[in-house]
Amino acid sequence: MTRPIILLANPASGRGRSAAAAQALADRILAFGIPTRTVSGSSAGDARAALADAVHDQRPAAIVACGGDGTVHMALQAVADTDIALGILPVGTGNDNAGALGLPSDTDQAAAIICDLIWSGQTRVVDAGRAIVQGESRWFLGVLSSGFDSSVNARANNMSWPAGQARYIAAILAELRVFRAVPYRLTLDAGLPTEMIIEKRGMLLAVANGPRYGGGMKVAPDAQMDDGLLDLTFLDELKTSTFLRVFPSVYAGTHIRRPEVHQYRARTVRIEAPSQTAYADGELIGALPVDVEIVAGAVRVLARPTS
Repeated sequence: MTRPIILLANPASGRGRSAAAAQALADRILAFGIPTRTVSGSSAGDARAALADAVHDQRPAAIVACGGDGTVHMALQAVADTDIALGILPVGTGNDNAGALGLPSDTDQAAAIICDLIWSGQTRVVDAGRAIVQGESRWFLGVLSSGFDSSVNARANNMSWPAGQARYIAAILAELRVFRAVPYRLTLDAGLPTEMIIEKRGMLLAVANGPRYGGGMKVAPDAQMDDGLLDLTFLDELKTSTFLRVFPSVYAGTHIRRPEVHQYRARTVRIEAPSQTAYADGELIGALPVDVEIVAGAVRVLARPTS
């Protein structure tokens, strides 16, 4: 790669380690004689604006998100459906997308792999989800969700303590006390021979391009990022006591064996439910209804091909 590399640093990721990790990676890349530019911001809006300016000015070969899945989500908006590659230096809480792409959780090891891929010019092409809410389009790499896990996401994002995975656990326990099943209407593959309409009450819905979210929950363990399909996981309405027994199994991916869990595959899905929101890659997408589609081959990533 002869074009420059942009490093997107999130000061809030990894308890402040993102900026330091970005600088260390920049030093490694510069040793190859490849120019770099690090962009950041005091807020998400500032970071997005700085990234847009850098992309416009420099036409980079790659943007490396130095942070967690939220930072990856921000970088994805700039690279999807372009020739700019997406790199991930995992410095966040969950790092689910990095894990799904086979990148190690160790930051130094991941940095070494990224440098090797930049130098060799090797990339992997994967799909991306595209969500449309009130006419606005957002890309996601991992999982879009609604229902219980979206409520947990919202609660966790408003918590300042505890840190890391413990924050999700605390939010889950708090949300269990108040959450009630949601009446969903799902339209899969509208207008296609495989069209299906599902109307039922459920605890959660996950629309997955990748297998993981929420810091290691394998909500769609069979999802592949390059198969041109969305994997849907739907959990029926359950009593709280039953839900408490079922939900922990999502960390091992064994929840899909239970009769209350239903899986579907589709190219598009429209999600409708009253007073509900959608999150994707852990970031707020907006209030339902939302239309989701898979866009095959939308992203080139700095990751080694699957064997």
